[in-house]
Amino acid sequence: MTETEAGPPPKAMRWVILAASLGCSIEFYDFIIFAFFAVQIGQSFFPSNDRYASLMGALATFAAGFLSRPLGAYVLGGYADRAGRRPAMLLSMVLMGLAIAALALTPSYSVIGLAAPIVAVAARLVQGFALGGEIGSSTVYMVEAGGSGRRGWNAGMQGAAQYAAAALGALVGVGLSSALSEVQLATFGWRIALLLGATVVPFALVIRRALPETMGRPEPARPRRAVAGPNFTQVVWLGGLIMASSTIGAYIFAYTATFGETQLHLSTRASMEGQTAASAVGVVASLAGGWLCDRWGRRALMIWPQLAFALLTVPCFAWLLAYRTVASLVSTNLLLGGLSAITASALYAAVIESLAPLQRSRAFALIYAVPIAVFGGTTQLFVTWLMRVTGTPMSLAWFLTAVNLVGLAAMMLLPESAPGRWAPMKTSEVSQA
Repeated sequence: MTETEAGPPPKAMRWVILAASLGCSIEFYDFIIFAFFAVQIGQSFFPSNDRYASLMGALATFAAGFLSRPLGAYVLGGYADRAGRRPAMLLSMVLMGLAIAALALTPSYSVIGLAAPIVAVAARLVQGFALGGEIGSSTVYMVEAGGSGRRGWNAGMQGAAQYAAAALGALVGVGLSSALSEVQLATFGWRIALLLGATVVPFALVIRRALPETMGRPEPARPRRAVAGPNFTQVVWLGGLIMASSTIGAYIFAYTATFGETQLHLSTRASMEGQTAASAVGVVASLAGGWLCDRWGRRALMIWPQLAFALLTVPCFAWLLAYRTVASLVSTNLLLGGLSAITASALYAAVIESLAPLQRSRAFALIYAVPIAVFGGTTQLFVTWLMRVTGTPMSLAWFLTAVNLVGLAAMMLLPESAPGRWAPMKTSEVSQA
């Protein structure tokens, strides 16, 4: 057996996982940084005397990036299953780098007119295509790269990479909003934030080219039990419902900076600090969730934090809106953001473990991308509209509670997949066991 087939040697495992997660973090930074500067980007590409109309134009462009994610998941995910995880990760990185550079360098509406928003939307579509394929190839790569006892931890590195990207984006926002005036931030500050992501893409490509391939690596032996494992359709539907629930929550937290400015009437810097808190705790919670689900199983680390999240959302938002301070914003994000992040590691591991190796990248990418395209891409538009129609920001909290209860129900129906606790068997094998 060659090293490529067997996977990287144990001593190199930490570097392999770290390198893969760094590349993923860069792609997520490039994608999500748009949300943090939605107000300023709206002023550049969708100028209007109505602040609400300008913001909605920017959020609609942000949502456009989700429309192409299922296509990227299907095309690049299938490519990862045929040619390997590493080639797909390289291709997605190249596409993301080109798209973010185009978005950052496109002149504003006042310079080139209607061409500005058209280019912006096109760049977001390419970004979505790239990230749709990135999720399947990189997450499956990281889970496959480790032994059966570290799959949750490795999946947690994927979640941590996403939150680290969001934290970095928020820190960039804090730095730029501190160093620049509001006019400078709207004129060119947001472009600096985007270009920072584009400049590190070449270095990420060099790192990814050095990674070993994991496709074809034999699956670790696991003890069997006389129970039938979940079928493909069951994994897809339940995984999709859970992913939809967690996605809505994640992108509401990504909306924190805009929420702080438009609803709490905090400064841009204060709003970015609240966003940074949610992202920072997400890094720690993702790793903790991965470590714990390797020991306690996937279901426990999905169900209990999700239940706590659903029970605490309304009280936390009521307290936040009563005080409207940076401290209350940060505290709310730390608590709810941490609970939300804990479940992600177990979810990623559970879904990937329940899929056959030759269909993992495309299937997981689609399970991830389709709910995001339908729900995540419209979340910020919907909650902005919902709060305007209802006249109260508390409608956001009730909406978030409802979708998390749906996710909780799906989590309770998804069978355990952790090695040693449950092992998939073909239905025909049950009678023979």
